[in-house]
Amino acid sequence: MAGCCGQDSCSSPNALDTPQWRRALWIALAVNGGMFLAEIVAGVAAGSASLQADAIDFLGDSANYAISLGVTGMALAWRARAALLKGWSLGLLGAGVLASTAWHAYARTLPGAGTMGVVGLLALIANAGVALMLYRFRTGDANMRSVWICSRNDAIGNLAVLAAAAGVFGTGTAWPDLIVATIMAALGLSGGWQIVRQARSELQGPALVEAGALR
Repeated sequence: MAGCCGQDSCSSPNALDTPQWRRALWIALAVNGGMFLAEIVAGVAAGSASLQADAIDFLGDSANYAISLGVTGMALAWRARAALLKGWSLGLLGAGVLASTAWHAYARTLPGAGTMGVVGLLALIANAGVALMLYRFRTGDANMRSVWICSRNDAIGNLAVLAAAAGVFGTGTAWPDLIVATIMAALGLSGGWQIVRQARSELQGPALVEAGALR
């Protein structure tokens, strides 16, 4: 698959288990865990659906990085199973964000644009740094790709939160916040499907090899 130096290296448990990969995951885990705590508090205080959606995404990514650390060095099949779990969890988080956004629309809450802007900018700086650090791993297996997709989606989501803050400030309505939260949920659903699709294809490979050996 793309990103491997040779055909055999993709199936080797240690081919992608490097100190650089582990260090990147630990840094990403720390950044996302800290930003989840900061953003969920700010999102609730400001009444912002997009900030809360971004906070939930930070929480999901923290769990994903922890899972990735747990399966690093294992066989491809185990890494693919972990990626499959992360893909489904990302999709469920996207569905949860949609439900939260619908509630905010029903309650007609007006978020605080100032808080959204400040926290959104801090989150963008954090996620841009993580995404840049993980860029080199974007063409690895499904497990590595899932980490890259999560980081990329976070950076895009932070830009969208800043746009929502400007929209709320300019219009005096909550609709920019609600629209951005909906877009972020769609990103989560789309990213989850990409991860699940690649993980399934990687799981089919070992299954076919095993079936051939039994003949």
